[in-house]
Amino acid sequence: MNIKPFHPLRAFPGLLALGILGCSGGGGAVDAPRDGLWRAVLQVPGGELPFGLEFATDQGRRHAILINGDDRVRIDEIKIEGGRITLRMPGYENRIEASFKEDSLEGTLTMIKSGGKPQVIPLTAKYGEDWRFTAPKESLTAPAAELTGRWAWQFVDGDKTYPAVAEFKQRDAIVTGTVMTPTGDHRFIAGELRGDQLRLSKFDGGHVFLYHATVKEDGSLEGQFWSGTAHTEKFTGKRDETASLGNAAEKTALVGGAEKLDFTFPDLGGSSISLNNSFFRGKVIVVALAGSWCPNCHDEAAFLADLHRRKRSQGFEVVSLMFEQFGDFPQAAEAVYRFRDRYKIEYTTLIAGISDKDDAASKLPQLNGVFAFPTTIFVDRSGKVRKIHTGFSGPATGVHYEKLVDEFEKTVDMLLAEAAPPAA
Repeated sequence: MNIKPFHPLRAFPGLLALGILGCSGGGGAVDAPRDGLWRAVLQVPGGELPFGLEFATDQGRRHAILINGDDRVRIDEIKIEGGRITLRMPGYENRIEASFKEDSLEGTLTMIKSGGKPQVIPLTAKYGEDWRFTAPKESLTAPAAELTGRWAWQFVDGDKTYPAVAEFKQRDAIVTGTVMTPTGDHRFIAGELRGDQLRLSKFDGGHVFLYHATVKEDGSLEGQFWSGTAHTEKFTGKRDETASLGNAAEKTALVGGAEKLDFTFPDLGGSSISLNNSFFRGKVIVVALAGSWCPNCHDEAAFLADLHRRKRSQGFEVVSLMFEQFGDFPQAAEAVYRFRDRYKIEYTTLIAGISDKDDAASKLPQLNGVFAFPTTIFVDRSGKVRKIHTGFSGPATGVHYEKLVDEFEKTVDMLLAEAAPPAA
């Protein structure tokens, strides 16, 4: 269902390989950053935001890996030329550009935000360092608490508050985990508890998150959260093994007696596609509201791409309505191509609008609103909406992710088991 426009990397695949392998030489300069572990640091309003970085060579081709706790994100799009290196984040438009010496990097991370506006963050990296916040040579203060378990959090964003659930694992001073919110999870975060000071961070290609908190005398947490360079929130947390987000996943609903979705959007080749197209008739369809800029959408796409490959022969299809950072169609289409390549997506992706919840809601007036990317809509063989799920809990949430994808697959199987409507 996607008519593909000209794509230079597909037409000339050797170009990418040449870009990856190209090296500078002469003048005593090193050809590339050293293979091995590096400590990378972003400078954000909250201070240093560290993450792990590794360079490696596999069959003559260099790649990099972003490291956050147990999470590993591999970067294959690397260009090295004239003492500079560029890393393109897999499936995103974001990039690292830096000059390098054998043991150091200095440059910037550029995050592409709404409207295609760049957010530029200073970056440095040092070879051979695998610590996060505290260097081994520093005085290592013993942790004042044990944080392992489930926590009820409350974020304060201006005059608004919203709940969250945090889950942590602690080994000595090392803390890993995630934070789940009504719109999705923060994916894999990692850091340290030194004395009563908790520091957590992550950069995984799509999120730039930093958390500072203090463990209070009563065992509760009080702190501040930064996202990129433009957003910050305060938060509090109390240990609570029964903490829950309630029915946040059911926030999106049909309105006005509507039973079906009605939309027409262009595919990547510009052809108009509707759920009324004969290709979808009599099939079970998942409609996913997503964006290539959205890390939770990446987690869902990895699952949906696999589910689609396994069940399309039974009459199952996925239509992803992509709300992108760019209003310009060619730019939006190129971003979606990268997203498709990342997860080997074979289902239909349509350019539906810009990365704004109000814009998404205006394009789908049958809904009471769009409150999160992704939002997942299950449509039966007769075209009726049977279920809507707001947000997505990804692999960082462990058993919550396993429960969610099992629930999604069971819903699809139930709808596939129903009889197809009689032909018109």
